[in-house]
Amino acid sequence: MKTWLAATLALAAAAGAQAQAADPLKAAVASDHRSVGNVARDTWRHPYETLSFFGLKPTDTVVELSPGGGWYTEILAPYLREQGQLYAADGGSARFKAKMESLPVYAKVRITSFDPAKGLLDIAPPGSADAVLTFRNVHNWMGGGTAQAVFNAAFKALKPGGVLGVEEHRLPASRTQDPKAPTGYVQEATVIKLAETAGFKLAGRSEVNANPKDTADHPEGVWTLPPTYALKDKDRAKYQAIGESDRMTLKFVKP
Repeated sequence: MKTWLAATLALAAAAGAQAQAADPLKAAVASDHRSVGNVARDTWRHPYETLSFFGLKPTDTVVELSPGGGWYTEILAPYLREQGQLYAADGGSARFKAKMESLPVYAKVRITSFDPAKGLLDIAPPGSADAVLTFRNVHNWMGGGTAQAVFNAAFKALKPGGVLGVEEHRLPASRTQDPKAPTGYVQEATVIKLAETAGFKLAGRSEVNANPKDTADHPEGVWTLPPTYALKDKDRAKYQAIGESDRMTLKFVKP
């Protein structure tokens, strides 16, 4: 019985390895250099499904806007390393720079200066990118009054036919949109208007990052929810049960 079970597990492991080899994106998501804390969030962030929806290919030139701690960079870097190119449009974070210097898997990542408030918007050479991606950043740019300039910069960096992929905390259409988005939530219509004003065409919506439990009306905005828990231990179980925010996932194309 034990021999049969061991053989079955070995065959399953081999099949899994073959599947990853046949699908470079699955292999990138399963990369062993990813931090344990980041992997634990896959259940909420759905990286494989999200990046598949955006239509990425391992030969693409991709710009990641405001990578933060590098959650998606951990996946994009190995995925694009051999045949593509990843630009990380970062605001000069010493922490992010140190991360990019920490492992060989990040050796080909090109960091470009990105600070909309200072007018630093040359995220990649004009017309060079196949995709520009942003994850939960639009509210920050709205707060700084630079959102339209960022969308314009994405349009400039993309090739004709290139994709702008946007994931953002979603404010219900029935709510009033504050132009500064202080709660971290943004209406889909607001994002679509920013993109269309820049020249993009909406190519698709995905509900892969939707969370119907999120009412988007929390005391400390989206930061009330995990992983931030802005209220600390107050009502922690309640917010843990809700989970991470309800998010739109939108795909735009440059004509």
